[in-house]
Amino acid sequence: MQIDPIATELIKSSLVYASEEMGIAVRNSAYSPNIKERLDHSCALFDRHGRLTAQAEHIPVHLGSLPWGLRETLRTIREECGGVREGEMWVVNDPYVSGTHLNDVTVVRPIFFRGRLAGYAANKAHHADVGGMVPGSMSVDARDLFAEGLIVPPTRLLERDEIVAATVALFRANSRTPQARSGDLRAQIAGAFTGERRLLELYERFGAAPVEAGIERILGASERRMRAALRALGNGVFEGEDFLEDRDGAASIRIALRLELRDGTAHFDYAGTSAQLPFPMNAVYGVTLSGIHYALRAVTDPTIPMNDGCFRPVFADVPDGTLLNPRRPAPVSGGNVETSTRNADVVLQVLALAAPERVPAASGGTMSNVTMGGVRGDGTGWAFYETNGCGMGARPAMDGIDGIQCHMTNTRNTPIEAIERDYPLRVMRYEFADGTGGAGRHRGGDGLIRALQITEGTARVSLLAERHTLRPPGARGGAPGATGRHAIVRGDCEESVPAKCTLTLAAGETLVVQTPGGGGYGVAEGLGDGASGV
Repeated sequence: MQIDPIATELIKSSLVYASEEMGIAVRNSAYSPNIKERLDHSCALFDRHGRLTAQAEHIPVHLGSLPWGLRETLRTIREECGGVREGEMWVVNDPYVSGTHLNDVTVVRPIFFRGRLAGYAANKAHHADVGGMVPGSMSVDARDLFAEGLIVPPTRLLERDEIVAATVALFRANSRTPQARSGDLRAQIAGAFTGERRLLELYERFGAAPVEAGIERILGASERRMRAALRALGNGVFEGEDFLEDRDGAASIRIALRLELRDGTAHFDYAGTSAQLPFPMNAVYGVTLSGIHYALRAVTDPTIPMNDGCFRPVFADVPDGTLLNPRRPAPVSGGNVETSTRNADVVLQVLALAAPERVPAASGGTMSNVTMGGVRGDGTGWAFYETNGCGMGARPAMDGIDGIQCHMTNTRNTPIEAIERDYPLRVMRYEFADGTGGAGRHRGGDGLIRALQITEGTARVSLLAERHTLRPPGARGGAPGATGRHAIVRGDCEESVPAKCTLTLAAGETLVVQTPGGGGYGVAEGLGDGASGV
């Protein structure tokens, strides 16, 4: 069926804004500060074939994994439950199905128009605690997925448009913060209903056939634009590698990448990457795809509408049983945050060989995850989670940005007022770590310092960070950024602690997190190659 260009543009813009409005509904309805304040959630719409049609400008590691995760979720529902039905909503957090880690709970709403499947509204939100060994459910000591928390396969959250109470009860019973879990699930339900309402409005306005014809045209246009952008990079084979740090600080975990650009296609081959690990730095396949898609769009043409068409010229070969495509039940909580970030670094490093004028120096290279929790004096549990900004790498034409969430995360910080209102915590310091950005013709961004003091009882704290051993490299002769560091302050004594560890803090004790700076770009005037201002 033919559809005119104006109607196609209206449909495209409506789908994008519907995704954004889904995110607003989730944010406004959420209970936990991690979703309400930090906006640690992502939303997207899919057509009746399960193809991505539009997404909000939310979190790259969520969004890049959602198409793969939706396909796996629908496949599981089809094989085990006979497929989706009208009036249902499904929930899943199994990383080997939904595509990230256990904290990221995915909700999927099948959308029907006049009895016929029209599409899917999906959203993913990071729940601050889903059980497991430690508050926050991100233990660096977990040796398998079962130690990380509650595992939920695709399960009905709504049936006949009524909430399945047993499903909500399951989440509540397995979390240290049950009220927040049920409240955040309701927020995700609200987001999914918002997407459904907006898609059905389009179907009512234009009719099913024109909307679906418009979607085909939108997907085709994105594919053509992506192929043209890849052709503009030229043909060639480019290789690179980088390393993650083991629990003892040794930079021994390798990500190796070979990229072949050929006639408007991109082939990513991860042969040579380290084998999967017995601790939670493994990244499931969906997370690996998210790093590829993010970096490729950033370097080619970020104005191309993000949908299924963008993925058609892109191929990824990730060996089974490796760090970036582990076998079940390898633990994966850190892969979603730290390994995803390093993968993006490697993809950008390799793309810089093809388009050096488009790629910045390395950013801080870590989300500097902090999870903590305990029991208040009244017996109620609490669980806090936050990622911390770092220095952005300097860009070819300007300095990097100080203290910002880079690459695979796109969240805000938790406001000091929200922290001190909702948790037994006091913010003692929050400032830029001056001088931590690498020198160069353009300076790398500085990292930041965040100090949190326990105000009552004790708290179990888990730290998961990178770039405490290897400095974020500069580009084109720019100096590397400074490494990050963790410390505990007890009275007048400050003690350094590892990048990856779990420890206990008592009232009056303070955790200090300093994040890495970004690398510099180009040789600073008057300084030799590799000169450092750190």
